[in-house]
Amino acid sequence: MNTPPNDRTYSIQQVADMTGLSKQLIRKWEERYLIIQPKRLDNGYRIYNEEDINILLTVKSLSEQGYSIKQASMMINNEASSLIKLDNPFKPTYNFEVINQYVLDLLHEGTHCNERGIHLILQQAFNYFGLEKLIEAIIIPFLSEVGHRWEKGQWDEYQEALSSLVVRDFLVPIRRNFQLKEDSSLILGACLPDEHHEIPIHLLLLKVMLKGWKTHLIGSSPAQGSIEAIVKRLKPTKVLLSATTTLPFIKNPYLLDSLDHFAKNFENTEFYLGGPGAIEYTAGKMLNSIHVTNSLEDVFSTEDSRINR
Repeated sequence: MNTPPNDRTYSIQQVADMTGLSKQLIRKWEERYLIIQPKRLDNGYRIYNEEDINILLTVKSLSEQGYSIKQASMMINNEASSLIKLDNPFKPTYNFEVINQYVLDLLHEGTHCNERGIHLILQQAFNYFGLEKLIEAIIIPFLSEVGHRWEKGQWDEYQEALSSLVVRDFLVPIRRNFQLKEDSSLILGACLPDEHHEIPIHLLLLKVMLKGWKTHLIGSSPAQGSIEAIVKRLKPTKVLLSATTTLPFIKNPYLLDSLDHFAKNFENTEFYLGGPGAIEYTAGKMLNSIHVTNSLEDVFSTEDSRINR
């Protein structure tokens, strides 16, 4: 991925914001394990660059996967490029291409709950990369790290919620203003009842629109009856249902069977169910009319793509 030339440097506080590591721990890793060697200003203050931050993130990922800091530092110092070789049994979460400058800046602004700052960075990235790369190279890595920090207790609920909501609010007008042919086929997207993680379905529908399909999104945590009523009224070509958690199925054990039975009545509409919660809950279960998948390749055939382009 090509990014704008960037010679920016960062203070240790900014690095702490971007990595989720304490300033004390950053200094410890630097001095004890020689993981990075930041430059120093005339006044003695350390300054870090993008590569330094990515090295820290890689070591952090290694340590969370069970490697000692000494082992991680040896991997980094001996051959950093070996971390991304396909034949290496260790496949880290981070490498020097994943966490780019925009993501680092978003993490800094998210740490301080700067809503305007997050929105500005997203707009700059959108202007520079366009929609497809914005999703894959900026938003998905950012939200993945946001979720990771919240799960580890490094971010509180407000930091996580604000960052996610700003991303959602940024995506909504893009999807609504996307220009498509009037005769394009329609895809309906919806979270399942009691599922409040709305951003994955937003991202999915944006990817669908890039393929030339019109989309309609049902809001967060709709009632089952609402989903069924809109399917009956709009008669979409495909329906994409999303469950990031298993909560919808836990709260309503009959939900899956009921939706599967409903889908059986629409011969001209294909129903798909995806998301981590859906994949987990449906493991070993047989459905008659709903396809369970996390792959857009399963949703779109070559013929579909040709028809809608």
